[in-house]
Amino acid sequence: MIRCPRLIIAGLGGDTGKTAISVGLCRFWSRKGRHVVPFKKGPDYIDMGWLGWAAGRPCYNLDLFMMGRKEVLASFCLNTAGADIALIEGNRGLYDGMDAQGNVSTAELSKLLHAPVIVVVDCTKVTRTVAALVLGLQTFDRDVPIRGVILNRLAGTRHEQVIRESIERYCDLPIVGAIPKLKDATFPGRHLGLVPYQEHPMAEQAVEKAEGIVSKFLDTELLTRVSRQSTPIDFHCETQPEYSGERVTIGVVRDSAFQFYYAENIDALRKAGAEILEFSALTDDLPASLDALYLGGGFPETHAEMLSKNHQLRRSVRDAAEQGLPVYAECGGLMYLADNLIWNDQTYPMAGVLPITVGVSKKPQGHGYTVVEVEKENPYFEVGRRLHGHEFHYSHVLRIDEKQGLALVFRMIKGHGVADNMDGFCYKNVFAAYTHLHAFGTGEWVEGLIKTALEFKRKKFIPK
Repeated sequence: MIRCPRLIIAGLGGDTGKTAISVGLCRFWSRKGRHVVPFKKGPDYIDMGWLGWAAGRPCYNLDLFMMGRKEVLASFCLNTAGADIALIEGNRGLYDGMDAQGNVSTAELSKLLHAPVIVVVDCTKVTRTVAALVLGLQTFDRDVPIRGVILNRLAGTRHEQVIRESIERYCDLPIVGAIPKLKDATFPGRHLGLVPYQEHPMAEQAVEKAEGIVSKFLDTELLTRVSRQSTPIDFHCETQPEYSGERVTIGVVRDSAFQFYYAENIDALRKAGAEILEFSALTDDLPASLDALYLGGGFPETHAEMLSKNHQLRRSVRDAAEQGLPVYAECGGLMYLADNLIWNDQTYPMAGVLPITVGVSKKPQGHGYTVVEVEKENPYFEVGRRLHGHEFHYSHVLRIDEKQGLALVFRMIKGHGVADNMDGFCYKNVFAAYTHLHAFGTGEWVEGLIKTALEFKRKKFIPK
């Protein structure tokens, strides 16, 4: 039975202030000594990073496209064990999904989790119409438990009064927060959205400012009471038995250039028998005795010069890949494995594992959910399988040279991928794709990486 109090912070669309408010609430409750577990609806790494930093513990992903309803409930159940409150930041507008039915929307997630919804409204240049918009949200699907409204970017007390009275009269909902227009109230952005907290020179100050806004302008006691209105869910977590088999060591590159990892993916590898060894691609060499390497996404383009200057690591990764080290790379990791990366008209040598050159555009080259079908043999996925993931990249492959044993193994049913409706470079035990996969939705990703790592480990100790 899931009993943890929970709350969804939703909006009428993007850029309404959901992230700043969610980050501020996580830090506020954490400072009050509450065990708050943050979640992010939708495939987003940067918001998740800020939420986790504010809460002082990992943020988890809940996504009805990349995982099924049972998997969403399992993730929520497992990760809220012992928690005082779960805070879920929605994405886009409350009812926005992949189709006219709103499948995979924040609203559908709220119904599945029986989670009360607080709607953040940008009140710029609008008054009584806010009540009409909120009333529309209430009546559009009466099964969605909307329980309060946060007014954001108010112009003054009269502006607030008119909107407050309208909502209370026509919508019968409490105003749980009223935030005026504030200077420097948002986190700085970049071409993929927010700047990751790892790269923000004043990350802690930004979180403290968000906490201060929440403390001053939101009724946090009322929000706590609303979270406790969430009804229990009749769902029982299946605990995974303690792993007792042979262990492998998997290196994970984590630094300001590569920080896009789902916490669940790393947890799943550990539970399957992996010891995780983190290191930096900017300053370190490849750790000795690795059985596999996991290169996540990030911003290698903005760190291209420093990555290029780490000659030792580039050589080590290339040599290890040639010797059969399993390497699994996503998006930014794919860029690092290339021969060259072109950024701001400069060419930077990368690891040279894949015979490709990668450039970076000013517009997205792939953005959204993906569906891929495994077409060719590879060490990680069974041929014929369909996998759900996502991509968000401004980079694109400018050139692919022929190389013995190189293949593209994913056929894109939905999404952009590398080129010609294909994704997923495979070379020896190297696999690199723009598509990101989630362990709760693609369990075979964990199985494939662990299996390939075990095979490589055992071969290392076979006498020649």
